[in-house]
Amino acid sequence: MKTDDFNYELPLELIAQTPIKERDHSRLLVLDKETGEINHERFDNIISYLNKGDVLVINNTKVMPARIIGVKEDTKAVIELLMLKNIENDTWECLCKHAKKVKIGTIIKFSDKLSAKCIGVKDEGIRIFDFIYDGIFYEILDELGEMPLPPYIHEKLNNKDRYQTVYAKEIGSAAAPTAGLHFTKELLERIKEKGIIIKEITLHVGLGTFRPVNVEDVTNHKMHSEFYMINEDTAKELNNAKKENRRIIAVGTTTTRTLETVMNLYGEFKACSGFTDIFIYPSYKFKAIDCLITNFHLPKSTLVMLVSAFAGKENIFNAYKVAVDNKYRFFSFGDAMFIK
Repeated sequence: MKTDDFNYELPLELIAQTPIKERDHSRLLVLDKETGEINHERFDNIISYLNKGDVLVINNTKVMPARIIGVKEDTKAVIELLMLKNIENDTWECLCKHAKKVKIGTIIKFSDKLSAKCIGVKDEGIRIFDFIYDGIFYEILDELGEMPLPPYIHEKLNNKDRYQTVYAKEIGSAAAPTAGLHFTKELLERIKEKGIIIKEITLHVGLGTFRPVNVEDVTNHKMHSEFYMINEDTAKELNNAKKENRRIIAVGTTTTRTLETVMNLYGEFKACSGFTDIFIYPSYKFKAIDCLITNFHLPKSTLVMLVSAFAGKENIFNAYKVAVDNKYRFFSFGDAMFIK
């Protein structure tokens, strides 16, 4: 299976640069994975595709202002870090711009309150840092950091909250779980009133979001690991849904990867936490989810491979062609798909 098999043509003007004014007024392409049939909706009408007893699973991760810029203590060279993963306590894995200038022992100063010392060197511009600070870490980060928007977004984001879901609460992500950006609190209330059960998991989105697949053979690609967590209440509800043949609907590829990881490990849903590097591509047999709400993903990305595994590659690439022809908005601030 070749990475080039997952390429498609996308006019640059279809890459959404800013969020739509009303979250739930984005467009929704509904794809039937069995027949390939396509319908066009507005996102807030997703409620008509949800049934009483369905379990809608959302990722409650919260994006950190994880892009911070400082200077090397010795040479004053400007260094930019993207904080990716909390390893333990104040030790973080970071993507480092100008990484060749950063060796073990290098100290980077961001302000009088915050600095970081490099304690480990990894491939692909990754460095391990111990952060040293005076005060409350996340408050300092709020003052100094910027939202880590993906590199294909060139417009300034005027409202930081628009790169957070309305249900974000567990801080730790380097990117938003973008399928969830379409929901409003009002829409979620209407969904609950219809008898759909909403449950939360956590997956802190890390480096995989920013890294393209750059190997020729898909199976040689290595995913970076991301922290996930599922609680007792969610696990219990999902196990009951499986037993009663009620649908489990994942909001986003991050939720999907969490649920599939847990099912692969235990054969059922279980309260647990850990790190996952699961890579889902065609021929993968899904064990956890029945339906998927997702955005339109980058060509040759692990995410377009995941949705191809779920709905069938032919169905997905036909749907993407229809989306392009109908001028849907693509990627993080773009429109949505519901695969049923």
